[in-house]
Amino acid sequence: MAEAEGKHGNGAWPREQDVGRWTDTYFNRTKTTVQAFGDCEVTYAVFLRRPVVCAPRLMVDWLEAIAAARGVEFKVELQLQEGQWVGAGEPVAYITGPLASLVDLETLFLQKLGPACVAAYHAYTMCVDMPDTGFLAMDARHCAGTEMAEMMAYAASVGSERARRKANAIGFIGNATDATAHFFGNEKGFGTMPHALIGYAGSTVRAAEMFRQANPGVPMTVLVDYFGLEVTDALAVCRRFPDLAAAGELSVRLDTGGGRYVEGLDPQTSYAVLERNAPDAIRGYRSEAELRYLISTGVSAASIWHLREQLDNAGFDKVKIV
Repeated sequence: MAEAEGKHGNGAWPREQDVGRWTDTYFNRTKTTVQAFGDCEVTYAVFLRRPVVCAPRLMVDWLEAIAAARGVEFKVELQLQEGQWVGAGEPVAYITGPLASLVDLETLFLQKLGPACVAAYHAYTMCVDMPDTGFLAMDARHCAGTEMAEMMAYAASVGSERARRKANAIGFIGNATDATAHFFGNEKGFGTMPHALIGYAGSTVRAAEMFRQANPGVPMTVLVDYFGLEVTDALAVCRRFPDLAAAGELSVRLDTGGGRYVEGLDPQTSYAVLERNAPDAIRGYRSEAELRYLISTGVSAASIWHLREQLDNAGFDKVKIV
């Protein structure tokens, strides 16, 4: 996996001069007490209370940056390598250094370790559950700022890489932003097109034409639910760009809201399409939540299979669905 050009990236925040403002107050008071009565060397055992996947890089990079700024040395001994399984309560790392220089960092290095490890765990399980599916990390817009966006992209890449090793899964093929594309071995982020572009263009086909003209050579994924005509518009785009469709260089994206069914579906036809394509999904007991994923309004398993059928029947079997 490629490294970022500036090693620490967003992970270098907070800067050394800002640590005191962002750490827990009792750590600051402990620091002043130790400074008054004499420093000593200590070792922290860092662990999480639940099973996770080890994702320590942002924490380690930040500790190295802070140690350099403070003119001290921290010895970080990882007990598990990036991407390994971590049991509940199992130490991820031992961190050794002067207590006065380490004590006020605990709040912040835990922030950089815990969420990344938990997110890596979830990314791993998701990729293993759907090993033949390529995932695109579009978490950035849901994150509470750029620091979290960096952390979640990193975590997705770690969990994905573990899934590749353990289950030969496709995993995450990329993400949505340029800043964190390096975690996935890419120079640039991937993307589709937002609803705003369809509204601006006035039609789905025209939006695709404009996108293609303005972004030549960029893989094109066309949003097809804006007008509630997912099948009609998907087929229209394929017919407008037959060469791209035949070459497997065209994709369509479903983002239908939960207020209606995808064009051509209702509860009965949703059951029917799953019976044809994934019968085991509906022949056993399913909870209400599971049924919503399978046959509900909006984007469901049935809606994806339905669009797949319509594309294949029209001869566009190489067009992907996002």
